[in-house]
Amino acid sequence: MAQQADAPVEVLDPEMLEMVLETVERISRQLLPKEIVLALDREERFPQEIIRTLLGPEIGLQLLFIPTEFGGMGGGTADGCTVTRAMASICLGVSTAFFAIQLGADPILVAGTDAQKEKWLGKIAAGQSLVAYAATEPQAGSNLAAITTKAEPGKDENGADGYRITGSKQFISTGGYADFVTVLANTPEGPSFFIVEKGAPGFMPGKGEVKHGIRASNTSPIVFDQVFVPEENLVGAVPGLGLKQANAVFGRTRLMVGAMALGALDKVLSITVPYAQTRIQFSSPLSQKQGYTHKLILPNWVAREAAAAFIEDVASRFDAGENDLETEASIAKYFASEAANKAADDGMQALGGYGYMAEYEVEKIKRDVKITCIYEGTSEIQQNIIGMFRWKKNFKTKGGFYKDLAAQMEALDGRYPSLGAGHIALAARACGVVISFMHEHKLTKQQASLFAAADMVTHAEVGAALAKKAFRMMEAGDGQQEMMADCSRIFARQVCSIVADRAVKAVFGPGLISPEKAASFMDDICFSSLVEATTGLFADMDSLSGKVFI
Repeated sequence: MAQQADAPVEVLDPEMLEMVLETVERISRQLLPKEIVLALDREERFPQEIIRTLLGPEIGLQLLFIPTEFGGMGGGTADGCTVTRAMASICLGVSTAFFAIQLGADPILVAGTDAQKEKWLGKIAAGQSLVAYAATEPQAGSNLAAITTKAEPGKDENGADGYRITGSKQFISTGGYADFVTVLANTPEGPSFFIVEKGAPGFMPGKGEVKHGIRASNTSPIVFDQVFVPEENLVGAVPGLGLKQANAVFGRTRLMVGAMALGALDKVLSITVPYAQTRIQFSSPLSQKQGYTHKLILPNWVAREAAAAFIEDVASRFDAGENDLETEASIAKYFASEAANKAADDGMQALGGYGYMAEYEVEKIKRDVKITCIYEGTSEIQQNIIGMFRWKKNFKTKGGFYKDLAAQMEALDGRYPSLGAGHIALAARACGVVISFMHEHKLTKQQASLFAAADMVTHAEVGAALAKKAFRMMEAGDGQQEMMADCSRIFARQVCSIVADRAVKAVFGPGLISPEKAASFMDDICFSSLVEATTGLFADMDSLSGKVFI
């Protein structure tokens, strides 16, 4: 299961990361207290002055993702996810504005020449620049290969070589305020990234969109009308590599979106758990009512721990030098964003009438968090990526990918049966069988079947990450080990239930399988065992409830 790896990257030492998180806490108290966050949302106002303060010399939060040789702190992917999660728990709109700076800088970080990094990353490090990433187009959406914006070779009025960019971009975060943007446009050699400065003739940001949520962020179209860009602003100095560079960017940025969703989920639980403990209904607090906790609180608590475990695992692999984790990043974004969206919906329900009121913040989070299921590729785009690439991985390894994962889980189960890793092993083996069956019977041509398979493998792989984290905590004697064991065991049971459900949909949904093959298939995936894994779910939730609601 190992991926091709480069040398490990820079990361912050624990003390420095703790200092950054303390800075984020200070931002929450001093710059973005609850009343300011609600006012920005109510007024649909982009807080340019606050964002620029975050970049200024007293805070310099953007230094986190800039390498030390260009004036930054040299934080790694895990550091970025941790801080992004903390920022998103304050306000997803402001977090989006901050994230846009990193996203806009990523093509330069990934592919820029030394001179480009020195100049443009230096500007960001100095707190001089808001940045935007301009790739999405009105008709192309997430299909970057379908962009129509052109960059034609030409000269300026002084005879200097460069390109003239013509076209339009849509849904650009901070597009109306950015000091420079990284733009994807078609050259004769193929799509390429360019750095375009605000104020260039023909560069025309549009009016900010009126949005359902993340109203504290700016989302604007940008029109380019024969905008001249000097040759030295071609990212990487070689044209035609833009799609490769974009794919390299997507791996980390989709992981960051997962971390943003996780921050929103944190915020929901920080509101709903105390409410459940203090709200009295029929002579007892809501936290003592199984129908309330087991439906609206605990499943989201477990999903939060599962998403966190998977994001931490993928981030650490990036930091170790692995460079082919696009599918894992898609799994992280898909699972975390959908989990956070559900948690926000449940959070509104958990607070009843108060959940519908702006003062309690949950309705804002509900409006905000939906965007994490949409930007950087919709959930359906992620399902397509996950299903397609895991099908290819399963075929390439002759089923070994999920057999290996199952073997890892069985080894964990032998040490600590309380983690539910044996159930994850069962689910992982079923995933391999289902995908192989789909391949053999050409069911991968059915997109709905491929999406169902994506759901299966997503939950199995996330469940494996949670079981491994719980195992490490058990080995270390961590004070939260029993709570994490409960979460791992509960999630493992849920994974088996989801795998059973999606396996039936993926294989039988198209209506192409004979009854004889269907019966054999059900035996091969151990369907009865998958269903039976739910046994004890409510008792496990009772155990977790006693730890969450102390």
